[in-house]
Amino acid sequence: MNLKLLLSIIVLSLAIAGLFLVSCQDDWCVMFDWQKLPPRSFVECKERGFSNADTRTYPPTCVAGDKTFTQDVGNEIEKIDLIRINWPRPGGVIKKDAPLRVEGEALGSWFFEASFPIKLKDGNGTVIAEGLAEAEGKWMKDEFIPYAATLSFTHIPATEQGTLVLQKSNPSGMPENDDAFIIPLTFQ
Repeated sequence: MNLKLLLSIIVLSLAIAGLFLVSCQDDWCVMFDWQKLPPRSFVECKERGFSNADTRTYPPTCVAGDKTFTQDVGNEIEKIDLIRINWPRPGGVIKKDAPLRVEGEALGSWFFEASFPIKLKDGNGTVIAEGLAEAEGKWMKDEFIPYAATLSFTHIPATEQGTLVLQKSNPSGMPENDDAFIIPLTFQ
């Protein structure tokens, strides 16, 4: 009887250990390469220490096995000739318990009366802060003009991810004159 009990304990222990090795997805319990699940995003790829394909490219990429992930930079590349942002950078991490300073430069045509609207949204699209970016200099020029704004949170973000939306001033209200620069961010 003792031999049956001992064999039962050994079989049960091996079954539990096998189940643990197959199902564990946390880094602390990964013992073999086959246990590692592939990342599902650029952020996850970087957090788990996979390699950079080419640090000279923009947007940055991360390679995990046969998959390449590209950092989401919103529409920065598309808008680079109209508006630029120095802070926060696309994909950046911002504190949700402190005012957000926004700085960059935009063509004079992005402004009206030396300002343009800014909205900070959580991942659900809820506006959690808004204000105006103010030109830091003469804005009625067809060149890049520095701008700055400080946004204070009016709501707590309900998601970890969000977007900063820099809207082109459109005093005409005509939809064909609407434009926006969208910057993905992470709340901390």
